[in-house]
Amino acid sequence: MPARKAVRKKGASATRTRRKRAATKRVATRSTRRPAPDRRKSARETLRLRTVEPIFTVDDLERSVRFYTDMLGFVVDERFTGDNGTLQGVMLKAGVCRLGLSQDDWAKGRDRQKGAAVRIWCVTVQDVDALAAQVKAAGHTLAEDPTDQPWGGRSFAVDDPDGFHLTIYRR
Repeated sequence: MPARKAVRKKGASATRTRRKRAATKRVATRSTRRPAPDRRKSARETLRLRTVEPIFTVDDLERSVRFYTDMLGFVVDERFTGDNGTLQGVMLKAGVCRLGLSQDDWAKGRDRQKGAAVRIWCVTVQDVDALAAQVKAAGHTLAEDPTDQPWGGRSFAVDDPDGFHLTIYRR
């Protein structure tokens, strides 16, 4: 019988020792781990935007408004008139996105180039093939036909009357 008691004590003691070692390991592991960095904070203040609303200066405001509303399906959200009552600009809306158009005042010359090196990337949930067909049916040429992109999704491109390049993309 005494031999049996010795085995129990040895077993209980070994279990306690294992528990102590495991607890020590857990404590050591916890103390050496670094907390995950908070990705919402950085060393310096960062810009936090809610929207970006580009505004294009155009040669013929009425023509551009017709293009964006009739061809692409934007709606006029706001109108801006000058002191004499003439239309000077508009804010257009498509979904939750806004785009501004402003009549050129010709202060920098009538021959200044517009739209050069500007591309607006527009993401939609709509069928880009149907949208492209709608633009073509309205008599406007596409800058790029609907194409599957190597990274996924499908897009087409169109240039507005002033040369601003819009790519309509669906993921």
